Amino acid sequence: MTYSELFAKVRELFAHADVSHIGEHLAFQFNITGEAEGAFYAEVKDGKLYVEPYEYYDRDVIFTCTADTLLKIAAGKTDAVLAYTTGKLKVDGDIGKALMLKEFVANNR
Repeated sequence: MTYSELFAKVRELFAHADVSHIGEHLAFQFNITGEAEGAFYAEVKDGKLYVEPYEYYDRDVIFTCTADTLLKIAAGKTDAVLAYTTGKLKVDGDIGKALMLKEFVANNR
């Protein structure tokens, strides 16, 4: 899988997320290691979710994982907290906001 394919798939999966109830600004950066290596961000702004293929320097949280781990989390097949506790997902930044990642995948289960 290439970075472009991964990004398109994650963007498609996150497109179903209902973030209209999130009133605060929220910015996640995803750093992908191994196959499909690269970075992209997801931002909630004014109740809408934007997913773009760039690094985001004013981010609240950085998630680092493999493409496989991210796809499983985005598809709702793996819990992000479980991935974190088993060492498959590294989290840097505001842990409270990191827990809001579940809002992005809630509609994919």
